[in-house]
Amino acid sequence: MQEQTIPITSEFIKLEGLLKFAGVMDTGGEAKQAIQAGEVSVNGETCTMRGKKCRPGDIVELAGVRITVA
Repeated sequence: MQEQTIPITSEFIKLEGLLKFAGVMDTGGEAKQAIQAGEVSVNGETCTMRGKKCRPGDIVELAGVRITVA
């Protein structure tokens, strides 16, 4: 599994934006489709909300990629 740590300077980052910022998805449309299809989990639970607020300490997983928000 590929692991990434993404530092943020704000209180949170939206899930859709995090996937694009981490380079896992090229466009917001791709991120939206993956999220709505239930392919993304946040802290071990499937998440279908693309506007989900990810805060430092959250772990996002998608297709063999684990992203830790720092």
